[in-house]
Amino acid sequence: MQANVGSLDRAVRVLLGVALIAWGLYAQNWWGLLGVPLLLSGLTGYCFLYKLFGFTTCKAR
Repeated sequence: MQANVGSLDRAVRVLLGVALIAWGLYAQNWWGLLGVPLLLSGLTGYCFLYKLFGFTTCKAR
């Protein structure tokens, strides 16, 4: 798996993922689970949907 998520995109994904998970726990509903894929893709730097559509936010190496 080659990284396809850039640093700014990763930071936004981690922040949104944590916020959604926290909100789901606070509100006691399952909608917070939507934050899990965001958090995971932010931590790993890989997004399956970006790969599927041939998109990347990483800078050229």
